[in-house]
Amino acid sequence: MKIIVDLLGSDKGAETIFKGVIETSKLLKDLYFVVIGPKEIIEKVNISDDLKNRLEIIDTKEYILNTEEPTFAVRRKKNASIVLGMKCLDKGEADGLISFGSTGAALVSGLFIAKRMENVERPALTITLPTNKDKMILLDIGANTDCTTDILKQFAIMGNIYAKETLNKENPKIALLNIGSENGKGTKVLKETYSVLENEDMNFVGNIESRDIFNGDVDVVVCDGFHGNVVLKTIEGSVKFILDNIKKTLMSSILGKIGGLLIKSPMKKLKKTLDYKEYGACPMLGLKKVVFKGHGSSDEKAVVSGIVSMVDYIKKDINLKIEEKIERGEK
Repeated sequence: MKIIVDLLGSDKGAETIFKGVIETSKLLKDLYFVVIGPKEIIEKVNISDDLKNRLEIIDTKEYILNTEEPTFAVRRKKNASIVLGMKCLDKGEADGLISFGSTGAALVSGLFIAKRMENVERPALTITLPTNKDKMILLDIGANTDCTTDILKQFAIMGNIYAKETLNKENPKIALLNIGSENGKGTKVLKETYSVLENEDMNFVGNIESRDIFNGDVDVVVCDGFHGNVVLKTIEGSVKFILDNIKKTLMSSILGKIGGLLIKSPMKKLKKTLDYKEYGACPMLGLKKVVFKGHGSSDEKAVVSGIVSMVDYIKKDINLKIEEKIERGEK
């Protein structure tokens, strides 16, 4: 198996992403890599002979910034790392691509170059999150701010298959993010989507409010990209706020500091549970090719986790299963 790793555009820089590649190569001995980024940075890092035999470098310093308009940038920057990587993927020269740079650039280049699956209206960006019981999948988290009923229905179908394969759920519970659990709640689109999903051949359990998604009662939460992104950013900010204030409170007194020492180990475990780095990268469901997007702040550990997740996704041939389901028009 061969994968493409876009080294550019992340918060921590190309060297950090490449060091993640090095660590992954030690775990997955039969995996080949195409890395895209500045050759001079890559060559500064100590590379084993084993990895050299499994490594191809595409040299470029150009990448697309998060502040750039993705459609314009993808068309203009022909040598941007994500564009070069997507072209390589489209030609069938690798089995998947992972990027930690601009989400918009990954999405747009995926749409323009790798293309959507037949009959898929919009690809969905996903994330796997912890709950009180297990893990759950949230989609979409930013790729599509406005969604029709048909698009949300396809998200539910794709999320259902993804959950079956990655969460090992025989009959995943699918819920629709809304402002209330009653079927009459929400916008016209959400009400229509509720009615449609009720008649689909999946375990649709109705609406769910954002405060309840971590209870662990559902496996897939479906929403448009606007609200999904708001939920995700709120989660990230809330986790940081809570952990920072626990630390601040404990450090404010001698007794607190003593108590802090006693709960240091449990707190580390809690932080690990809440850390997105534990869950690596997630796929853009609905593209013809396998494209994974990792968090922009990913460190070496997150890079390893993301690549391992993508390799598992490829081995399970999840893209093909989604494509067949969508193309057959099955419920």
